[in-house]
Amino acid sequence: MRELVGFACDKCKRKNYTTSKNRKTTTEKLAFKKFCPSCRTHTQHKEVKL
Repeated sequence: MRELVGFACDKCKRKNYTTSKNRKTTTEKLAFKKFCPSCRTHTQHKEVKL
């Protein structure tokens, strides 16, 4: 039931983080403000398909 999803930086579009998500209960895309090692700043990371 849980699927693996990735998070990509909005600025550089690199995939930096992964997590698991229950697709039945959480249907909308997740977005977090996280640290991007390539940009070296805190940026918005949105859910992308792996």
